[in-house]
Amino acid sequence: MDVAKITEIRAREPERIGASWARRARRPLLAEDGNLLLVAADHPARGALGVRADQRAMSSRVDLLDRLATALSRPGVDGVLGTPDILDDLLLMGALEHKVAVGSMNRGGLQGASFEMDDRFTAYTPEALAAQGLDGGKTLTRICLGDPATVATLEATAAAVTALAERNLMAMIEPFWSVRDGDRMRNLLDPDSTILSMSVAAGLGASSAHTWLKVPVVDELERVMAATTLPTLLLGGDPTGDPDETYASWGDALALPPVRGLVVGRALLYPHDGDVAAAVDIASELVHGKPSTR
Repeated sequence: MDVAKITEIRAREPERIGASWARRARRPLLAEDGNLLLVAADHPARGALGVRADQRAMSSRVDLLDRLATALSRPGVDGVLGTPDILDDLLLMGALEHKVAVGSMNRGGLQGASFEMDDRFTAYTPEALAAQGLDGGKTLTRICLGDPATVATLEATAAAVTALAERNLMAMIEPFWSVRDGDRMRNLLDPDSTILSMSVAAGLGASSAHTWLKVPVVDELERVMAATTLPTLLLGGDPTGDPDETYASWGDALALPPVRGLVVGRALLYPHDGDVAAAVDIASELVHGKPSTR
């Protein structure tokens, strides 16, 4: 489906979006091997359009949707993480049939804003996720001891985790220990800071039964992963180095319990050589093994 058709449906028949969510073919959350490979596409809603040195790489929605459709068509890709605008587009394109769909919930802490740590829940709600038949909700939970807005974000995240657990939906928390560096927030990616962020995130909400963590690949990852029993997905991020080294680091990390897969956006959608399908296939093999074993 071309973009003009999507816009036509949105303008003339917006009710088709809700009807399409209601009849979408779903699948179990986990693949048979118990692992997940999700493609992330929630960056634009935070005003974060950059990939490596190109600060406008994700500015074309047509191009982004084409890359997402390619990624989701590859075997071994379990689903996608995104905001309502992107997931509704993919739904109308037919790209979410038999796929896991996780909705991104708090996008109010815009990149570079003075209020960045006041990360309001401005996208999906637990009620909407359940009503539309999505498989879970994701929160970005940055913890800055020097910014009083952190506590409001923690409180809102805890409420979201509780509400998602009540609906038997995955609550995916992406925690970071953060500091303000001049006018910008900076996430600390050392092992001890990552452990601190995971420890705080794990205790949010009235139930941890459906809580998953999403964490970056950092040094001393074996020690970091020993800090939790929660199922954990690795954050692909926006690596700037040798892609082969990045893939190797993912492979090593995937061998550690309780790691259950990858959530990768820019590294797969905008690979150095431009070949989305090839990059996705490498990640899929790392998560699920060679296609013949699936």
